[in-house]
Amino acid sequence: MAFNINEIKSQLTFGGAKASLFQVAISNPINGAGDLKTPFMVQAAQIPEATLGTIEVPYFGRKIKIAGDRTFAEWTVTIINDEDFLIRNAMENWMASINSHEGNVTQAGTASASEYKAQAQITQFSKTGGPLRTYNFNGLFPTSVGPITMDWSTTDAIETFDVTFQYDWWNVSGGVTGDAGTNE
Repeated sequence: MAFNINEIKSQLTFGGAKASLFQVAISNPINGAGDLKTPFMVQAAQIPEATLGTIEVPYFGRKIKIAGDRTFAEWTVTIINDEDFLIRNAMENWMASINSHEGNVTQAGTASASEYKAQAQITQFSKTGGPLRTYNFNGLFPTSVGPITMDWSTTDAIETFDVTFQYDWWNVSGGVTGDAGTNE
């Protein structure tokens, strides 16, 4: 196999998508105080995973694979903590409203999932600033607010923490190629 640098250059027509050009928006149905700040403070996130299960049907010692149900992996974002703790407080309060610390009961108006589930988006931008694709998370709620590590030997770092979410499904809006998830 001969290597020719021009072959890869011809396939990277737009120079490749940059992992640092993204923005996340999360709507918190319990305490939306951090909603405006979130796009600026989410330091890291992922475009969601897509998994399609399989069903194996055995027949005379062989297995035929048939497409099964779609599953949606948890979604984790890394958030920069400011001294106002605005986003962390909002996430902790969101989780507490779903299930309180002491009473093991919901603090939302009703026990209905519509009271605590929300939406979120992650948008990938081009190098010219235009949106390439937006992934929309539907029925989203936090299941884990991660620790903030305190360390006397760390003098030049800003605190971060992870928040892990579960959601019902994701779909894609906009985009320059394909239609993954647009009919979900």
